Amino acid sequence: MDNSINTKCVQAGYTPGNGEPRQIPIVQSTTFKYDSSEEMGKLFDLEASGYFYTRLQNPTNDYVAAKIAALEGGTAAMLTSSGQAANFFALFNICQCGSHIVASSSIYGGTFNLISVTMAKMGIDVTFVSPDATDEELDAAFKENTRAVFGETIANPALTVLDIERFAAAAHRHNVPLVIDNTFATPINCRPIEWGADIVTHSTTKYMDGHGAAVGGAIVDSGNFDWMAHKELFPGLTEPDDSYHGITYAEKFGKEGAFITKCTAQMMRDLGCIQSPQNAFILNLGLESLHVRMPRHVENAQAVAEFLASNPAVASVSYPGLEGDKYHDRAVKYLNGCGGCGVVSFEVKGGREVAEKVMEKLKVFAIETHVADARSCCLNPATSTHRQMTDEQLEAAGIPAGLIRISCGLEDKADLIADLEQALA
Repeated sequence: MDNSINTKCVQAGYTPGNGEPRQIPIVQSTTFKYDSSEEMGKLFDLEASGYFYTRLQNPTNDYVAAKIAALEGGTAAMLTSSGQAANFFALFNICQCGSHIVASSSIYGGTFNLISVTMAKMGIDVTFVSPDATDEELDAAFKENTRAVFGETIANPALTVLDIERFAAAAHRHNVPLVIDNTFATPINCRPIEWGADIVTHSTTKYMDGHGAAVGGAIVDSGNFDWMAHKELFPGLTEPDDSYHGITYAEKFGKEGAFITKCTAQMMRDLGCIQSPQNAFILNLGLESLHVRMPRHVENAQAVAEFLASNPAVASVSYPGLEGDKYHDRAVKYLNGCGGCGVVSFEVKGGREVAEKVMEKLKVFAIETHVADARSCCLNPATSTHRQMTDEQLEAAGIPAGLIRISCGLEDKADLIADLEQALA
C-alpha cells in the first residue's frame, strides 16, 4: 500500500529485518571489504550494486536519500554535502562547456552567483527570466544550446512563488528538463514533480534538518524525463561513458535511474561533495518530524505576516499566505493553500539604516545567516546572503536594500509578535 506522506516521513527509506536496528545505522566507515577483486571490479564497472568507498555511496546516506525520494514522489535520489552542491550537481550533470541554462531571476543569491559567475567560468551561459514571465517571454529565452530550466518553488528571500506548470511546459516544449529547488516549501507543502518538474533539489540544511545541526543537500529524479528521446542534447547520458567501460546510462538504468547513477558515478566520483553518514543520520531525525513541524512554521509565519501588514512602521510585507499578496493565488494552487513556509520578508520605512536598528533590538529573533530552523532568526539580505548582487540585480530579484527576512521558528507566535512589536517601536 502507498502510505501517506506523514507516515513516509517517519518510516520510508529503511525497513529493518529481524533483529536489526530500528533506527537507521550510522555506517561510519570510508571503505568496505570484499573477498575478491572480481567482486569489487563489478562495482567499479556498475555491473553490481553495493559499496566500496563512501565518497561515492554509503548505506546510511542511501537510506535517507530513499526517504526523500519517497516524500517527493521520485524514483531515485542522492545526498550531497550542501544545497549548493545539489544545485551544481543537478545542472552540471546535464550541462557542459557551451551549454545554456534558463533560470528564474528570483532565486537565492548564492545560487544566482553559482550560475551567473562560477558556471559562466566553465563556459555555461545563462539567461535569467522573471518568475512571472509569459509563455512568449519564456520561449524567447531558449537557445539551441539550452539544456535545463531552473527555479525555486518559493524564492529565497523574495518569496515569489514559481508558476511551476508554466515553467515545466516551456522546458518541455524545448525538450529539456525543469530543475526545481524545493527547499522552502518542502514536500509537505509542495511536490513539484506532480506539477511537471523533472529534477528536485533541496538544501536539507533548512527545514528537512530543521534544527541547525547538519549542513547537507539532496537531488531527486522524477524518473519522467526521457533522455533517449532527446539523445543529441544529453550525450553524457545517452552516449557511452569511456570512464566506465562504455556504459550508456540511459540505456542501462532507464529514465528512472540514469540521472542519479551518472550524478553519483561521475559528479560525486570526481568532485567528492559527499554528505557525511553522521550528518545523514541527523538529517533523518529531522525528517521524522517534518510533517509535524511545517504546519507550525506556517501558522507562526501567517500570524507574524498579518501583524506586520497592520504595523504603521512597515512599508511592505511579502508572504504568499496573505490574501493581498501578489503570489497568493499561486500559493493556493501549489502550496496547499498556505504560505508554504515560515519565512516572511518585510521592508521597514526608512530603508537599510532603520532595518539594521530594528534587527539590533530584536530579542527572540537572532541575527543569523540561516533560515528554516526551530529557532527564529533574521537578516538583511542586501548586506549578507545577497551582498554580491548590484542594486539593479537586487531590484530584479525583488529584494529592496531595506528588506528584513525573518524565519519564524517553533516558538509561541505571541512571543514572536511581541518581539517584533517592541523592536519596531
